[in-house]
Amino acid sequence: MKTITKILLILACTALAPTVQAGREDGVPTRHNEATIAQLQAEMASGKLTSVELTKEYIARIIALDQGAEGVNSIIQLNPDALAMAEHADQLRRQGKVLGPLHGIPVLLKDNIDTGDKMQTSAGSFALVGKPATQDSTVAANLRAGGAVILGKTNLSEWANFRSFEATSGWSGRGGQTNNPYGLDRNPCGSSAGSAAATSANFTAVSLGSETDGSIVCPGNANGVAAIKPTVGLTSRAGVVPISHTQDTIGPHGRTVADAAATLGVIQSRTFDGRDSATGGVPLGWQHTDKTRPTNIPTDYTQFVDPNGLKGARLGITRAGLNGFDPNVPTPQPVLDAFEAAVTALTAAGATVIDLDAAGFVFPPADGEFFVLLYDFKGDIANYFATRVGVPVAGGALQDAIDFNNAHASVEMPFFNQDIFDLAQTIKLDPNFIDPNFGLSYNQALKIDHNAGVNGIDAAISHFHLDAVVSATDNPAWATDLLYGDHFIYGTSALAAAPGYPIVQVPAGMVFGAPLGISFFGTAFSEPTLIKVASGFEAATQVRAHNLPTFADTVPDRHIQGTNLRPTGPATATTIKPNDVKKKMPHHM
Repeated sequence: MKTITKILLILACTALAPTVQAGREDGVPTRHNEATIAQLQAEMASGKLTSVELTKEYIARIIALDQGAEGVNSIIQLNPDALAMAEHADQLRRQGKVLGPLHGIPVLLKDNIDTGDKMQTSAGSFALVGKPATQDSTVAANLRAGGAVILGKTNLSEWANFRSFEATSGWSGRGGQTNNPYGLDRNPCGSSAGSAAATSANFTAVSLGSETDGSIVCPGNANGVAAIKPTVGLTSRAGVVPISHTQDTIGPHGRTVADAAATLGVIQSRTFDGRDSATGGVPLGWQHTDKTRPTNIPTDYTQFVDPNGLKGARLGITRAGLNGFDPNVPTPQPVLDAFEAAVTALTAAGATVIDLDAAGFVFPPADGEFFVLLYDFKGDIANYFATRVGVPVAGGALQDAIDFNNAHASVEMPFFNQDIFDLAQTIKLDPNFIDPNFGLSYNQALKIDHNAGVNGIDAAISHFHLDAVVSATDNPAWATDLLYGDHFIYGTSALAAAPGYPIVQVPAGMVFGAPLGISFFGTAFSEPTLIKVASGFEAATQVRAHNLPTFADTVPDRHIQGTNLRPTGPATATTIKPNDVKKKMPHHM
């Protein structure tokens, strides 16, 4: 089945292959590499560029650099209607109609976001392959209404990394393994692996991912792009394969904070979406808080982008967790040095930095989170299956997905199992039932997680009069390992995950050729402030601009080749000759 999917994708690529030659190097378009949305819109407004031309450029890059055994493998499917959408956008522009900042701009969507068209929405699993979704997700509908070109779907960690404790990020049964454009042997992090990798590789202008805990910001960190994880309820989850209605959110990856901000303004729900109650007020995970949805949600987040956004800002730094989850596996010193250099850059750009750890502030753990996710997933996935027709699990429940995986284990479970699915299936859907495995009820777990927000980010911001909390996002990308799985040393997204708070991640440095990012955290609906300070850091450091992806086979790529036995002087009776070297080379060491 995987082979058939790949053949169909290659055929689609061939059918959509561009004929333009401008701006290519070795057959790969480079004319609009690193071009921002504002720059692309200016070119289209002046008549120097059309949406059709831009869409063809991105498709050509995908054919050349994404597909194949040595590619990034970030795209799971191209939209056969992409060029038609681009032509329609061009026609509207010729008529003087521009529908928004993404008009004519190609956008990729993570393959757990429904599109009511000819494309599949599978979450990377063949259990959801068959008939496409019956209607657009709300975010996809918002993209269409804004004139964007839906270019295709990106690969992801199957089921958004919520199937197995032993999973490898960026791998799905349907899509295979996504690679990192900075070093193809490096992991792109998950679950929105393809979304970040494709944006980083200039296969699209921007892309959409989803996050429950880290799945937007970690890929942003690993692939060297900006990422916005919005407040839960700011963007609708309607028509998105779920993990948890308490914590799920949809957000953008962009090569700049401004591009991500422009995309957020288009995809957000400014009014109540009846398909997602979280967009109407208090998200369901916030029963015990007074955090309500503001009535003055901005329509344009690019107004908060400020190259001087750090001047006068007060930022609280925490290094909690940066020494690793396991005290016997400390964070490597070069990683710590890169983060400290980023802290220094904050101060140099005019921010006042308060060391929260030195001040004795401790972020309470969200110890109820995993139980909440398991509970939500069992109910939420059944609700989603009820919206699908013509796929193996349509109208079913979690047990149907478990049964499908067992029946198709050679395709779905060649590397790791489904122990998270199995554990979720044991959950009793009674919010007051004390689960014997966790020793608490669902409602008790929600209270614990609410406390993590109120006495964590909220308390730090209030007590120290901060604009934002800042920390490293994740460790740099590890080498992909399908045998042993992921190699996380630290990750800080949990500070905002349980309470549903926003994060803006931005590239901050490089460690042996691998990107390292920092995250700006805030309270609910504080995206404007986070965008301001994150864009200020981006402008002051220009990390992405000075460290573009190289599509290297491996990272690090220097000082790793070993001894060169080839002779450098005149041949003598004792000199090793080139042919002899080949004979002496050891094998299978």
